[in-house]
Amino acid sequence: MPAPTDGPAAARTDLAIVGAGPAGLAAAVTAAGLGLRVALLDAGDRPGGQFYRHPAPGLGAARPEALHHGWADFATREAALRAHESAGRITYLPLHHVWAVVPADAGEAAGVAEAAEARRGDAAPATQWILHAVAGHAPEERAAAVTARAVLIATGAYERQLPFPGWTLPGVVGAGGAQAMLKSGLVLPGKRVVVAGSGPLLLAVAGSLAAAGATVPAVVEAAAYTAYAGRVPALLRNPGKLVEAAGYGGALARHHVRLLTRHAVTEAHGTDRVEAVTVARLDRNWRPLPGTGRRIPCDALAVGHGLVPQLELATGLGCATVRSADGTVALALDAEQRTSVPGIWSAGETGGIGGAQLAMIEGELAAHSVAGALPGARLTRRRARLRAFADAMAAAHRPGAGWTGWLRDDAVVCRCEEVPAGRIREAAEDLGARDARTVKLLTRAGMGWCQGRMCGPAVAALAGEEAAADRRPLSCPVPLRQLAELPPAGN
Repeated sequence: MPAPTDGPAAARTDLAIVGAGPAGLAAAVTAAGLGLRVALLDAGDRPGGQFYRHPAPGLGAARPEALHHGWADFATREAALRAHESAGRITYLPLHHVWAVVPADAGEAAGVAEAAEARRGDAAPATQWILHAVAGHAPEERAAAVTARAVLIATGAYERQLPFPGWTLPGVVGAGGAQAMLKSGLVLPGKRVVVAGSGPLLLAVAGSLAAAGATVPAVVEAAAYTAYAGRVPALLRNPGKLVEAAGYGGALARHHVRLLTRHAVTEAHGTDRVEAVTVARLDRNWRPLPGTGRRIPCDALAVGHGLVPQLELATGLGCATVRSADGTVALALDAEQRTSVPGIWSAGETGGIGGAQLAMIEGELAAHSVAGALPGARLTRRRARLRAFADAMAAAHRPGAGWTGWLRDDAVVCRCEEVPAGRIREAAEDLGARDARTVKLLTRAGMGWCQGRMCGPAVAALAGEEAAADRRPLSCPVPLRQLAELPPAGN
């Protein structure tokens, strides 16, 4: 049996929350305030998730809040977390990477592999859940397990990358990655940084980099803002979001940053590091228009095309999914944030990308649902309003199918296994592969360390299918010794 987490977390808990980002943090303090015993597990060493990152204490950041939007909301909830933790109502478990959630009556070793199938069948709803985690840092990491009667999955999202020739050069980083470098390390990815891709994150990243001293010659946005024209009601219902967008626009103007819409970086150039990028105009389907390419010198490129919900834990349980307006897969949730599996709730980006403010509201709603308490009508109205705005953004910035037109056959798609686009096209066009799984078997694309998180959307597009949610028994790497210590099912 894996060694249980020391302290109160080894006892049974009313609600176990996976992820201490905006959604998980809001859910934890709300649930504790409603009288529930809460365990909050997070892979990071401090609460806040990917959005509210903290500079290392040794860096001596005087005003870390200056790098964040909505810091006061986070600070209030973090203070509440510490208060509930001191009172014994919340057990906060940092550096706990949850790799599986299984029904407590499903056994251990076999239960991990068979729980998803049981949940998809007619098995009775679980009354208790076991969360298995890898705790601590290697090589001192250990197995940990928490038992709870309800689980809230708030695992957030990761960046969506659409590859292009040269994207493996040093100096090419994710747009969110560039922001993370600034927030947590107080460093810039370069002195002259092009920001590219699609989505509202680009404006925030460019503004932050410019304010920190970088030269940003251009923000290269693949979509056109005219795509918002059909979503005017959703925009007008969120005046705060419009003010926020105007603020980003003003920041770009102050720093003389060019905004190029319906353009994309179609190639990065350099030897030991990126030295320039080629930017081309796109048609309405995101195909590069011949003769429109131009070079922009830079020593770094921050690029990203939105976010992808991180669903491995939920899909491993058999939770139903839906297609979001941006083409990604999200969890199917009811009005109270319940998944299709009884006893499992979810909040935040797992239900569709919507930002920190919406994630906090959904976390509060989920906590009320688990506690059997009615939330205020104002809370549900705010969620509906913010979700409508999020859907409008998702639809406006959804990648067009023609983006694969900038992928030469020699361009690497799967970085881990170094699989080029030409080999994937060969698998699809000549060998009959019609889905990403078959392409993986024929080319090894997606078999590397990231397990397709980076290349999955691109491989699916080249195979002619939409990206689908993976169903995996383990959501992250687990030391074999920890799996070997699990007793057989039924013991």
